[in-house]
Amino acid sequence: MTRSRRSGDAATRPTIADIARHAGVSPTAVSFALNDRPGVSAETRARILEAVAALNWRPSATARALSGMRSDTVGLVVARPARTLGVEPFFAQLASGLQARLSADLVALHQLVVEDVAAEVEVYHRWAAEQRVDGLVVVDLETDDPRPAVLRELGLPAVLLGGTGEPGPLPAVWVDDYAAMAQVAEHLAALGHRRIGHVGGIPAYEHSVRRVDALRDASRRLGLEVVHEATDYSESASAAATRSLLGRAEPPTAVVYDSDVAALAGLGVASTLGVRVPEDLSVVSFDDSALARMVHPALTALSRDTHALGMLVADTLLDVVAGREVAPVLAAPGPVLTPRASTAQPGR
Repeated sequence: MTRSRRSGDAATRPTIADIARHAGVSPTAVSFALNDRPGVSAETRARILEAVAALNWRPSATARALSGMRSDTVGLVVARPARTLGVEPFFAQLASGLQARLSADLVALHQLVVEDVAAEVEVYHRWAAEQRVDGLVVVDLETDDPRPAVLRELGLPAVLLGGTGEPGPLPAVWVDDYAAMAQVAEHLAALGHRRIGHVGGIPAYEHSVRRVDALRDASRRLGLEVVHEATDYSESASAAATRSLLGRAEPPTAVVYDSDVAALAGLGVASTLGVRVPEDLSVVSFDDSALARMVHPALTALSRDTHALGMLVADTLLDVVAGREVAPVLAAPGPVLTPRASTAQPGR
């Protein structure tokens, strides 16, 4: 007995030929219509799409790879410990902005967390072979980062979030971390602080390097003593770095944190040690989320619309995927310092 074909049955899923028979057209016409290529009339295209819906047809990854069909999916691979991302408001807001813009074009965001850049590159090779995604957002760029060259070689459309601010192998949406951190140094110097601690992020990241460079240049320009502590952005590492800074023979009178989660960890350590904020210690966060505004005292922070940043990155990537011309570097609005109750004159 011949087994009947049922839509949704993996063993007997409808094929391009089935769609062609249902619509009364050739398989070539179906391929053209599904890949949004010229060569079929609007009426024929509509009939083909009706057949697709009637048969509940979905392309497999193999079929996409063979046909060049779009997946209507954008990828974001993050090479950070998953435990740090789970409490990081920046990435939540960035992903929210990405998906808000992509959803307007019915494009999904496929996010994956891996251990390191080498694992991320492996994912890119696999996704390129399967045509799993139409494009990629690349974050946390490192010095001498191999990923832009790999993506260029694979032919995967991509947009970098970050970079050096100079044109490179891939389009980039760039935020001036140097100028942002300079604002912080000038604010603290104007209040009278001369010993400043910095609880930074992963040293290999380009944005971490720029922030450290900004503070070092400010120390020479403004007569500051700056001590840096690198972390993996985790709460525990940030707390340990704060203890190290406050345990010095001459502790800093102000500490700058590269994220609001790190700043909250620092507030907790200061409270445990009996260090008052801002009377004994001023605290500044590079990121400004609801956490920074809700804590007591509210954190002085560099404010930016991270949701809007995500939308800008997504909009740029959609242009790249569609083959539209984009600028090699698109400068996003930089963070602006918002002074709040966590900073004051030293020894107030």
